[in-house]
Amino acid sequence: MGAQLRVYKQKISSAQTTKKITKAMELIAASRIQKAMARVRASSPFSRAVTRAVSAVATHSNTQHPLTTEREVIRRSAVVIFASDRGLAGAFNSQILREGMQLGELLRSQGKDVQYYLVGRKAVGYFQFRRLPSAGEWIGDTDTPHFNTAEQIAGALLDAYDLGGEEAGGVDEIHLVFNRFVSMMTQEPQTVRLLPLEVVEAEEGTDETAATQVYPLYEFEPSPEVVLDALLPTYVQSRVFNALLQSSAAKHAATQKAMKSASDNADKLITDYTRLRNNARQAEITQQIAEIVGGADALASGK
Repeated sequence: MGAQLRVYKQKISSAQTTKKITKAMELIAASRIQKAMARVRASSPFSRAVTRAVSAVATHSNTQHPLTTEREVIRRSAVVIFASDRGLAGAFNSQILREGMQLGELLRSQGKDVQYYLVGRKAVGYFQFRRLPSAGEWIGDTDTPHFNTAEQIAGALLDAYDLGGEEAGGVDEIHLVFNRFVSMMTQEPQTVRLLPLEVVEAEEGTDETAATQVYPLYEFEPSPEVVLDALLPTYVQSRVFNALLQSSAAKHAATQKAMKSASDNADKLITDYTRLRNNARQAEITQQIAEIVGGADALASGK
């Protein structure tokens, strides 16, 4: 009985230690969420400004730019999966990897070859474990993304797209797959086709406001082609950077939710093991009392 008490005490101590760790990680994730969301909000004005500029050139000119023109035959597609470098985030990585693999299967069913670009150690480890090939990998900058990482990813994607399709080893379209931060409790996988460019006006406001808004006339100098050559790489970089920031904020929210659930489970384990320990101790005390009474009765009857 004493050995059973020691086992329960060890389990209670282990659960208490685990709770301290998970509680600390929950608080750290909560503080990082605020910083990540502040970065998302800070990047939004620039992203909207670039979107308006690209929309203006694409709408008010007849230029057929390679990044805005749909190719006649799409033979190869690139899929960029934004995962994280660390785990302990619930279903954050598994759901985005599942979304990316399902998109790959859909593209293959349409007769397209699929080329994967991976962001985050969890995505890289997933592909290495299954011995799946990848065209590009970026690790070590998912918790607090830097813009130079977005520049590297955008540069690799633009290079692959500019190669001119499967014959030259390039791709004909590019898709981004990342977790979008919706709320502290919800992170949704989102798929966006990055290239060929689908310009969507990112203005905040109601539909009525957008319908009644009057856009100015534009003049492009030196030419629409030169303006597009300068704007479109910046636009692609801003979209990739936004995906990195959204994925970072969603990861911290998922970590906080997972650690809160772990702390709650540790509390439940402590309560259950404390109850079992008390029951075992009470049973031990009862047994000792019974042995004492039995011994006293035996001595009394022997006189």
